[in-house]
Amino acid sequence: MPGAAFPLRFSYTIFMKSMQRFGVAAPILFFSAFTLLASPQALAQEGPLDPAQPKGITTEEIIRRFAAKEKEFQGARDQYTYRQDVRVITPDDNGEYHEIFDVLFDDQGKRLENVVFAPQSSLAMISMSPEDVDDIRHRLPFVLTSDEIPEYQILYVGQQPEDELHCYVFDIAPKEIVGKKRYFQGRIWVDDHDFQIVKTYGKAVPDIGRKKRGQENLFPKFTTWREQVDGKYWFPTYTKADDILHFSSGDVHIREIVKYSDYKRFGSNVKITYEGQEVQKAPGSEKDQTQAPPK
Repeated sequence: MPGAAFPLRFSYTIFMKSMQRFGVAAPILFFSAFTLLASPQALAQEGPLDPAQPKGITTEEIIRRFAAKEKEFQGARDQYTYRQDVRVITPDDNGEYHEIFDVLFDDQGKRLENVVFAPQSSLAMISMSPEDVDDIRHRLPFVLTSDEIPEYQILYVGQQPEDELHCYVFDIAPKEIVGKKRYFQGRIWVDDHDFQIVKTYGKAVPDIGRKKRGQENLFPKFTTWREQVDGKYWFPTYTKADDILHFSSGDVHIREIVKYSDYKRFGSNVKITYEGQEVQKAPGSEKDQTQAPPK
């Protein structure tokens, strides 16, 4: 764009410049930012937030239960094939990046990606970096397992209807940034029946800025919805971002849509368990088990 000495790098992060130096000693800075994350667009499908404490269960028990389910979910999703459709748009100049790929297994059971559609990118105001691609594949469908729980500060916010579900709501942020590892900061909704995360809203952290003049890595806020697959696991089916990235050379409006579809269990001898029981392949699971994504 005008005034940029080098192409701008497009990456997703939650850190503003004023937050780049915070760590374990500054938890208030983490949670004071959550009011900025709760945009009307992200909460459009939700009912009123009730700050009352949960009844019949402690917040610590809720965290323990959903973290255990997340670990099961992570292992289960690794045994499914699916299609991922990624579209990034800059509305001001109609630039577009579009890629469709299938996540499959080869005849040895090794996971692989097969690109089925990838026209030349017409993005000019921004460009895709390796961090962008990695985020799209691994961080937009955020998972918080029992292994990662010690790395995060988790604050109970209240209870809230999410479509037909009743959810416990938590704000989360990393306790500290360790090395080059990246994290998630934002809000999660946990179904009070299955104790699984059904929605996330936030950003990947930290900013991964390159020290070269004119290059900046910025990330938009995103929302990911999950839907139940095979009657057991809540898998991500739809991610949306609509944000303004504030580059030093000027603001850039970006939109992003990521769709996950055609979930099918890989036909191998690998067992998938749920609450200690093997998950049987659901009738008709060869077909897409997901519902239509949010409009």
